[in-house]
Amino acid sequence: PKQHLPPLLLRLSPLIETFFVLNSFEEVSETTAGPSGLPHTSGHDMEEGHAAAASSAKSSRSNLDALDTTSLGTFIDKHRVVVNMIVRSNPALLESSFKSALRHAQAIDFDNKKLYFRGLIRKKTSGIRVGVVRIHVRRDQVFEDSYHQLRLRTAAELLGRLHVQFVNEEGVDAGGLTREWYQILARKIFDGNYALFIRSTEKGATYQPNPLSYINEDHLGFFKFVGRIIAKAIYDGQIFDAYFTRSFYKHMLGIKPTYHDFEAIDPDYFKSLKWIVENNISGVLDLTMSTELDEFGQVKIIDLIPNGRNLPVDESNKLEYVRLITEVKLTRSIERQIKAFLEGFHELIPAKDIEIFNALELELLVSGLPDIDVADLKANIEYSGYTSSSPQIMWFWEVVAKLEKEDLARLIMFVTGTSKVPLDGFAELQGMNGTQKFQIHRVAGDSSRLPTAHTCFNQLDMPEYDTCEKLHKLLLVAIREGSEGFGFG
Repeated sequence: PKQHLPPLLLRLSPLIETFFVLNSFEEVSETTAGPSGLPHTSGHDMEEGHAAAASSAKSSRSNLDALDTTSLGTFIDKHRVVVNMIVRSNPALLESSFKSALRHAQAIDFDNKKLYFRGLIRKKTSGIRVGVVRIHVRRDQVFEDSYHQLRLRTAAELLGRLHVQFVNEEGVDAGGLTREWYQILARKIFDGNYALFIRSTEKGATYQPNPLSYINEDHLGFFKFVGRIIAKAIYDGQIFDAYFTRSFYKHMLGIKPTYHDFEAIDPDYFKSLKWIVENNISGVLDLTMSTELDEFGQVKIIDLIPNGRNLPVDESNKLEYVRLITEVKLTRSIERQIKAFLEGFHELIPAKDIEIFNALELELLVSGLPDIDVADLKANIEYSGYTSSSPQIMWFWEVVAKLEKEDLARLIMFVTGTSKVPLDGFAELQGMNGTQKFQIHRVAGDSSRLPTAHTCFNQLDMPEYDTCEKLHKLLLVAIREGSEGFGFG
């Protein structure tokens, strides 16, 4: 497999493998490495290797807050393109000498992580005799019939191959009927009659658990079933056409949502919380350490801390207020639903098996890489402060034209909140209040700041970078890393 590597990188790869092995022990023992721990290659050699690997070889996240400080972390961060090329040429490395790279999963490309994950799946069934899971469902009752026929199956049984038969139809399932079954189920779980999920915004394309789902007495059983089905789709390598909010993907990964996640759900509320965090609120706001929840017209006061409704929010406790109110609205209000979903999901896919992915990548794992028509996107875009002939816009499209399919999907997710492309193209892209085209807004002045996004408005805020190279570098950093704590200004 290494014959696909550039000659110089082919010569360097055994040395790099050795470096990974040695530093994996170093990281486990939590000792610090001196400069001598790095591979003894000249800067010129490594730069040549990078140039052969990709035009954007020096991929650095030096302006990220969470920069790895171990010698291995620093090396992976600095030579990300090269590391991923070596892994891509020989995917088995992530199961052997390069396994320590998974502790720095943010620098490993999605396609490499996905191949590693599929290897984990194959290992689980290796040597295990799995049967066939046969279900007979009515087209107009797919959800109910599937639920009742699969809910009593054990997790081990669900590892078997699905065989779907639609009642009163003669089709033989050679794979096509199973794919169709997944497609129908993906639509049904969002059916308002089940009250399981609600749109993130009135016209939004993403969904989150409905806090009021208990109106359906079987709702927790249904959530567990949905968790199992999505895990089964991932396990089988099937595309499941379901798109959730970023905060829900975080729950699937065991990551706590932050107040930034409100922007895709309630942008006005997000702005309020952001203002509280960034400004002195002394004598300005009349808030208490409590919040209100509306349940079918009945307003309930929820204390964030004991007796919170009688304790004012001030400069000393405002950050705790923002943290607790985020926890209440994005976690505690749907805690039972999340728990039931994850109970079903983890029966087939343990939490540790997907922890290498971030929220953006988990969406791609569930829903697949979309086919994005760049010409359609370019024909349905609005500029503010820029024009189509602005150098930065011309550079932007030059960069976009060269993006790999994965990074193109990341760009769409970064700006719109989901990789889902409307059936009628970008002309029908939805925002919080209906149709809202993709927008690029000018941020005055050259800067080393990353581009930022406002997903509720499908808006990319892009500084006036003075070179195409800087725009390319910072855009890649933003779309690859911007889901975790920055890039959503």
